[in-house]
Amino acid sequence: MLAYVASRLGQAAITILGISVIVFALARLSGDAGALLVPPEATPQERQDIRDALGLDRPLPVQYGIFLKGVVTGDFGKSFRFGEPALEVFAKRFPNTLQLAAVAAVVALLGGVSVGVLGATHAGGMPDRVITIIALLGQAVPSFLIAIFLMLIFSVNLGWLPTSGKHGTLTYIMPAVSLAWYSMAALARMTRSSMLDVMETDYVRLARLKGLPESRVIWKHAFRNALIPILTLFSLQLIFFVSGSVIIENIFAWPGIGQLTVQAIFSRDYPLVQTIVLVTSSFLVLLNVGVDLLYAFIDPRIRLT
Repeated sequence: MLAYVASRLGQAAITILGISVIVFALARLSGDAGALLVPPEATPQERQDIRDALGLDRPLPVQYGIFLKGVVTGDFGKSFRFGEPALEVFAKRFPNTLQLAAVAAVVALLGGVSVGVLGATHAGGMPDRVITIIALLGQAVPSFLIAIFLMLIFSVNLGWLPTSGKHGTLTYIMPAVSLAWYSMAALARMTRSSMLDVMETDYVRLARLKGLPESRVIWKHAFRNALIPILTLFSLQLIFFVSGSVIIENIFAWPGIGQLTVQAIFSRDYPLVQTIVLVTSSFLVLLNVGVDLLYAFIDPRIRLT
């Protein structure tokens, strides 16, 4: 088991190192950051002074070495845009993204599972057909389009919900539903499929023959045994709730790392872009490692192969 853990952590370290190289290179392909930090009438000497002060005049391998050394020591550099340590700027916004992701995860799990169970218990009927169509549309329609529709209906036309910001419980509703829409549809289809497979088994039929209430048959005997593939899919969707919030946060002006990422890219804030991508990617890589280790703990055959 220790060898398997060491192997997975080693692979994670190599992956994070590769991500650091890619994000470092892509950040500099966006253009010269110094050009955005001086007024248009600045002289060439003033532009060069800015580049010297930011360390942008050094060769790229040297800049990458400084960046990597800073990452190891916890110093990701100072944000060009905010004038503060990039890691502190990230830490101020990341909890907002996690809060939105947590609400979206709850919405997706409760909504997807409930709808999927309803479809499975009415297989072939009208509720099942309606749910299947909605689930297909949920996976076909992009999240940003759902966000625009929700904003048009509930904010512009009805005036029930605020259009943007994070200043109360109501501001969570539309961003969370938009972010959860695709995952909720996927969970509904998976739940329906898994439930239909389980409900054809002998122990479910035996439970019905014993005269148990239908609700107990469904939730205690059928649903519990259909839960494994549902949880597997949900664990994979957890990554999407964090990494897939960039567009949704910008549509609703949500003060999270999604909105911060776009601001950093357009202002060519190299340290902040590198911090956001590297820390978020590391978080997701470690989450994947955690899921792999959980599977290895449950099934010993995994760590032996």
